[in-house]
Parts: sequence; structure tokens; C-alpha cells
Amino acid sequence: MVDSEQFRQAWAKFATGVSVVTSIERDGGVHGMTAQGICSVSMDPLLALVCVGHNRHSHEHISESRRFCINILSIDQQEIAEHFALPPERRDASRDIPVSFTERGAAVIEESLASLDCRVVADHVAGDHTIFVGEVDEISLNDSGGPLLYYRSEFGRLA
Repeated sequence: MVDSEQFRQAWAKFATGVSVVTSIERDGGVHGMTAQGICSVSMDPLLALVCVGHNRHSHEHISESRRFCINILSIDQQEIAEHFALPPERRDASRDIPVSFTERGAAVIEESLASLDCRVVADHVAGDHTIFVGEVDEISLNDSGGPLLYYRSEFGRLA
């Protein structure tokens, strides 16, 4: 019989890049979650998606604002990934995450390898997650450094 722990272990064998998906809170604050459930969808129009658990704060923020920003992290940003992997109540409130804002108000984590500011054009409930499909309104690129990777529940780098 297949169970959720086997499912989790199977996906731990899939090496991925690491991203933080940022959204804006009702009071204008920046919220983020470390995410692997992202991917490109289409080149025409430019579409990307993020899968967000219904129990995550990001779900509420993205549902309300209809925007999200995918920040693809560099190897030097592991501490940022670890910070946003924690539940908000366990995060170090004094930690200063360097962000700038796009003209549409999306939070871009500075020094990320790439950031994609997206406007939600569709959402689909799938089990305990919602798949938010966003049309990309703005892209920032940074060529310094290599990607932060995640494999077997650990962060790593290219050999």
C-alpha cells in the first residue's frame, strides 16, 4: 500500500532548484515561502505556476492579491531558503531579507538568480493544494553565482 511518507521519500530523490515565492500581505508586508512546486507552463503567453498548500499563509495572500513572485535562489541564499521554510511564527523577526519591488508591487528578493512577477490568470484546486497559474509581467535576471539545489531533503550545489 502506498502512503504519504513513501510519496515524500520518492520526491526527495528528485533534485530541484530552490525558490522563494513571495506575496504581499493585506497590510503591505512581504510574505514568502520556500517552494519546489514551481514550473514554467507556456512561452506564449508567458506562464508559470506555483502549487500552494491550503494550510499555508501564502495561499490566502495569493488568493486575495492575485499576484505572486517566483525568486530562484543562488547558492549564497541558503539562509533565506531556510528562513522562509519555517512557519511564520518561528521565523526570526529581526532577520532583514533584502527585497525590492516591481512597478506592480511584487517583492523581489535581491541577488536571486531570477525573479518572475506573475499575475494569477487561473487557479485549480488539486487535493490539499491550489495550482496558481500566473502570467509573467516582469522578469529580473542575475548571472552571478550558481543555483541553490535541494536533494534528499538537503540543500546542495552543482559539483
